[in-house]
Amino acid sequence: MIAEDSTLLREGLVRLLVEEGHEVVAAVGDGAALLAAMEERQPDVVVLDIRMPPSHTDEGLRAALEVRERWPEVGVLVLSQHIERHYTARLLASGAQRTGYLLKDRVAQVEEFLDALERVRAGGTALDPEVVRQLMLRSAHGDPLARLTPRERGVLEALAQGHTNTAIAGKLHISVSAVEKHLNAVFDKLDLSRTTGYNRRVLAVLRYLES
Repeated sequence: MIAEDSTLLREGLVRLLVEEGHEVVAAVGDGAALLAAMEERQPDVVVLDIRMPPSHTDEGLRAALEVRERWPEVGVLVLSQHIERHYTARLLASGAQRTGYLLKDRVAQVEEFLDALERVRAGGTALDPEVVRQLMLRSAHGDPLARLTPRERGVLEALAQGHTNTAIAGKLHISVSAVEKHLNAVFDKLDLSRTTGYNRRVLAVLRYLES
C-alpha cells in the first residue's frame, strides 16, 4: 500500500513495484486515505511519505505511528525528502521491527529500495545509509559514542541500516566472529551489556539516535 501526495512519484512507485512482481493493493495521496484503506485491507508493507496534506508537516509520520499501533504485523517504510532526525527517532522508538526510513533519492536506486522493502517485509529494519552517516557525524563528539573505535562505529552504522551480522561481515570484509566481537564492545560501551528483556541491537541504534 502506498501513500504519497506527489502523483508522479506515487504512480512511479506503483509501476515499479508491479513490474517487480509486487501487488499494490492501494495507492492514496494522504494519511487519512491510507488509514481508511487499511481498514479494508492490510498489506504486508506500507510505503508512505513523511510529509503529506493538509499541512505537509508530520501527517505521514503520525499515520505511520498509527499503523504501527493498530496493525503491528504490517511493515512501515517511510520516505522523506530530507533527513528528519527527530522523526527517525520517533519512528524507531515505536518499535524498530518492520520499520524503514529512506530518503526519496534512494528510490532511484531500485535494487537498494527493493532490498529495504524486503527487509522491512521480513520483520527487519532498513535505515537509509545517508541518514545513518549524518546521525553518526552529529553524534561523533557525544558520550558514550565518542568511546567507540572507528571499526565499532562502522559496525554500529551497518547495524542501524538493518543488516544482519552476516551481512555486516560481508559489507566490512571481516569475519562474522569479528562482527560479534565488535558488537559486544559496542554494547559494553553503551552500557547495554547486561540489558535483558529487549533487543540490544535496537537499543544500541536508539541510544545513538537520542545522543
